[in-house]
Amino acid sequence: MDNVFIKADNISVEFPIYNASHRSLKKAVIRATTGGRVAASAGGHVAVRAIDNASFHFQPGDRIGLVGHNGSGKTTLLRVLSGVYEPFNGKIEISGNIVSLLDLSLGMDSESTGFENIFLRGVMMGMRPKEIESKIDEIAEFSELGDYLNMPTRTYSSGMSLRLAFATSTSLKADIILMDEWLSVGDADFNQKASRRLEGMVENSSILVLASHSKTLIQKLCNRVFSLEHGIVKEILASEIPF
Repeated sequence: MDNVFIKADNISVEFPIYNASHRSLKKAVIRATTGGRVAASAGGHVAVRAIDNASFHFQPGDRIGLVGHNGSGKTTLLRVLSGVYEPFNGKIEISGNIVSLLDLSLGMDSESTGFENIFLRGVMMGMRPKEIESKIDEIAEFSELGDYLNMPTRTYSSGMSLRLAFATSTSLKADIILMDEWLSVGDADFNQKASRRLEGMVENSSILVLASHSKTLIQKLCNRVFSLEHGIVKEILASEIPF
């Protein structure tokens, strides 16, 4: 796992706000609802800079905790690391297999059966069909959905859909795990099983990046902590977590 790493050099992410005719009002609204810094973008539009010239280096053994208030940029940074957002400046390099647990339902279709959705979600995660086939029995067993796997997922409860998505998403070996809060899935018994599976994934992974509002969880799982505020990313001590 020595070749697993995440390196960011002065990366920034902006979200332009178009048609902002009343700019002073627009800025006031944005400041009230997001932690990003409001500025003029390169094109002259009003923009929210969600990540502002961030640099960091994560390496094997790192368990990274991301902390900050709602809207501070934690989820945006996780989406950059997962490849959903691309920085408009700076450079980011990532080596290793990433398992993103940010949106478990991504790639799933309500008209398709549970088995079909295992393939759909697997493909979205970068798995090859043969790899999915080799894991399908284990995924089905872990989900505990039985014959429901032959039915369209529109017939599932939200808890059943989440169990299927979780079972599929956590079946892949991860060098790098990205999480927005520790996942809670289904009823008490299933949630205990899911937590054990997550703990095993984290233990066997090289790098964990976890955003959370729980100081206890961050201090338990993480050996490095990064605070985000108004798009600024800086490393702090665990004792400095502001909540």
